[in-house]
Amino acid sequence: MRDVLALPRAPRGLADRVAAALLEGDPRVTRLSDGRWALAAAAASPPLDACSFAVVDVEATGASPRRGDRVLEIAVATIADGEVRLAYETLVNPEQPIAPLVSRLTGITDQLVRDAPRFDEIADRVLDTLAGRVFVAHNVRFDWTFLGAELVRTRSLLLQGPRVCTVRLARRLLPPLASRTLDALARYFGFEIVGRHRAGPDALAAGRIFQHLVSIAKDLGAVRLEDLGKVRNNVQCGVRSAECGIDRVTVVQRGKPLGSNLPCDSALRIPHSALE
Repeated sequence: MRDVLALPRAPRGLADRVAAALLEGDPRVTRLSDGRWALAAAAASPPLDACSFAVVDVEATGASPRRGDRVLEIAVATIADGEVRLAYETLVNPEQPIAPLVSRLTGITDQLVRDAPRFDEIADRVLDTLAGRVFVAHNVRFDWTFLGAELVRTRSLLLQGPRVCTVRLARRLLPPLASRTLDALARYFGFEIVGRHRAGPDALAAGRIFQHLVSIAKDLGAVRLEDLGKVRNNVQCGVRSAECGIDRVTVVQRGKPLGSNLPCDSALRIPHSALE
């Protein structure tokens, strides 16, 4: 009351009522038995087997929404009963020309998306598909950034929640591999991607790769979602990686419990924002 509202001599009863009006109902804080307010304890990380996952792939008109590039195709795959299935897939009219390089790579042309829905027409469907699921993608920053930009633009909503990057996860779980591209990982796990650089096939491939990586992580001791940010195959440790930004690592071997050190820039990130 003294510092925030500039009421240094407010009566105790008034201060309690004002604090309650401001803070009650906010899940980030809790009231202690002595009447003081404190930050709420972080919720326990859920077991991996209890998590639902949304594996997302986005095709875009360019590499950066900050430069005005837009989503032109999106697919979301889900994992249930050991099967990866497409939950949603659509072309999107980006309302801007598609660069020739992008068209050559994806096969998506201006004519192909001319009658496709705009993102504001599919935003609610995308939100419904993502709700309650952990966001997974191959190079998650790309897909997360583009979807986040579109949701801010069309719904004024900030994308929020845990996210897992299969590239980062593969770096820690499959250290001998020279490449962790989608194609390289698909070959490593024994399948081919038919229809590469389209959102649907790429989302399905990323989902299958994620299944394999989670299986490896469980063999190494992962039990909860947060463990995907801790578990690491037996590699050199104690050396900073400029690519991954890892300062501290924990080597985890089969049959041994996970250590307490968490990489400062791991595959699992939990940003703070407004949309569950």
